[in-house]
Amino acid sequence: MTTLLWGALPYTAFALPVAGLVWRYRYDKYGWTARSSRVYESRLLNIASPVFHYGVLFVPAGHLVGLFAPSSWTAAVGADEHVHHLFSLYGGTAAGALTVVGILLLVYRRRTKAPVFRAITGNDKAMDVPLVGAVVLGMVAKLSHSAGDGCDYRRTIGPWARSLFTLQPQTGLMAGVPVLHQVHAVVGMVLIAFVPYSRPVHMSSAPVQYLFRPYVVYRAWDPRQLGPRPERRGCKRLGG
Repeated sequence: MTTLLWGALPYTAFALPVAGLVWRYRYDKYGWTARSSRVYESRLLNIASPVFHYGVLFVPAGHLVGLFAPSSWTAAVGADEHVHHLFSLYGGTAAGALTVVGILLLVYRRRTKAPVFRAITGNDKAMDVPLVGAVVLGMVAKLSHSAGDGCDYRRTIGPWARSLFTLQPQTGLMAGVPVLHQVHAVVGMVLIAFVPYSRPVHMSSAPVQYLFRPYVVYRAWDPRQLGPRPERRGCKRLGG
């Protein structure tokens, strides 16, 4: 079981997103979208969406530092173990809380706005389960760690995560990790595997061509050069 969870599952969890991205790009380009529901309701969305997205951006950023930056790296920039622990505790908890609050607001919006609810697919609802589970489990694990559960993830989970990239996973490091942390890691890997097959696939896109496209030129209508405006059917604004 140790080899399956910490030696095989991680590679499966990262192989499925790659395969999913390739498949969707080839066969489901029009489905590669967040399917915005702003047209149905925008006031609550303007609050819930930024809260959720800021939280969900800070959460993986904290994991990258915590898991993939060795203690020697953080010590080199003047952050000892105590500083790192405080930053991880308060920063990670705040990011997780932002994410959960954003999700709750979005779910509330779905349930109270009928057009929004009808636009939500079963796939979107299923995505909420591992997302909320991963965030909540991570917050509980972090708080239990601060209470003294004996888990030093920088000596166990961190080296295990880095060993995956050398294709020599040190599965034995996860044997003594508390169950709560192990469940959080498994749910997190399930979440990563599910992303390309659901709405969050849009996070893998970036408007790179926008940086290099020609400028869009807007010009006012000048009657002296272009003559009077052509007559249009329908109502005409007074003074226009």
